[in-house]
Amino acid sequence: MIIRIDNVSKHEGKEATVQGWMYNKRGSGKIFFLQVRDGSGMIQGVAAEGEATDEVMKVAEELTMESSVRITGPVNKHPKWQGVYEMQIKKIEVIQQCADEFPISKKEHGPDFLLDNRHLWLRSKKQWAIQRVRNTIINATYEYFSDNGFIKIDSPILTPNACEGTTELFEVPYFDEGSAFLTQSGQLYLEAAIMSHGRVFDFGPVFRAEKSKTRRHLTEFWMMDAEMAFVDHEGNMEIQEGLICHIVAKALEKNEAELKILERDLEPLKKIKAPFIRKSHAEVIAELREMGSDIGEKDDLGADDETKLTEKYDKPIFVDRYPSEVKAFYMKRDPEDDSKALCCDLLAPEGYGEIIGGSQREDDYDVLLKRIEEHKLDPKVFEWYLDLRKYGSVPHSGFGYGLERITGWIAGVHHIRETIPFPRMISRLTP
Repeated sequence: MIIRIDNVSKHEGKEATVQGWMYNKRGSGKIFFLQVRDGSGMIQGVAAEGEATDEVMKVAEELTMESSVRITGPVNKHPKWQGVYEMQIKKIEVIQQCADEFPISKKEHGPDFLLDNRHLWLRSKKQWAIQRVRNTIINATYEYFSDNGFIKIDSPILTPNACEGTTELFEVPYFDEGSAFLTQSGQLYLEAAIMSHGRVFDFGPVFRAEKSKTRRHLTEFWMMDAEMAFVDHEGNMEIQEGLICHIVAKALEKNEAELKILERDLEPLKKIKAPFIRKSHAEVIAELREMGSDIGEKDDLGADDETKLTEKYDKPIFVDRYPSEVKAFYMKRDPEDDSKALCCDLLAPEGYGEIIGGSQREDDYDVLLKRIEEHKLDPKVFEWYLDLRKYGSVPHSGFGYGLERITGWIAGVHHIRETIPFPRMISRLTP
């Protein structure tokens, strides 16, 4: 019977077959310990002289790293480690034996070497664990939205204009239509969908051409955007709060083994409970200045400021009401202070910084048109977007999160380039 390693406990005392890859081996001529993974998990197979045939011992001795195999034998509890199982190997079938030495060994490798061999680096235990945490975050996001009345709407990747008027986009020729741009966000299109479905989200790749080399930036990354009709600024933050709490809870529930591999301290994650900390931009600026920052009153928070601030608290922090003049044209102004926008960034603790950006959207046609003109954007390009304010406009809000940033925080990974299977950066387009 062929089984998956994640189901091995159901076959204790029975003979079974596991098929996968031998990622490590130790032992001598009398006993070999073969570490095998099949994608769902990892298990140790033991080939011992006197219990295994001479043929099995010979095959075990000659096996090379990352060879693909099928191992067969009884499943037993590990004699020392509680909850861990191993197999007493009675048969080894070699599917493909690696003739060449596997390029990634136990010795230290530099980041460029590992990224050049990303297609092989993905097999390592740490990278395996990171991608499974990422998968849990994706599934938890879908689950939360499904339970809270959202449906998924797929927004286009090719767009005729920039979402926020930025020029830091990838421009591509588009037949006789001139130029198109690789999307930076599906937000504007989702706003159209809320007039039909009320609450919607999308989830897909987005692209930024900014020449940033920080540990928090990628050229291509995955973003989730959500938009909600009849939800104001405060309600927007509550939905974000609920989503993040659900994601963290699911990671703690589903990824105990993976987080252990990553040596992630779970105590900070266990403290992620609602309500989160809420501070205005002005309050945060004053606080950062007291901490030695020279940040200006109208400045956005830089990476160093975010790190400094979030290392101080053990919960995520909402920073809201930024100066409206430095924010996007579609953000609604605070009715009590027109110089502020009803927007917020959510910063993850432990120095990880921004993971979500959102705002209440401007729902008045005349005001939105004025904002577009103030930002020196072409109103004709945004005619369809303005139409949404002409036919049944309602108060509405939305937000977007960066999947790689959330994965980095929950997995405890410093560089988000490790949180996406094949990172794209300024100087990297391969493999």
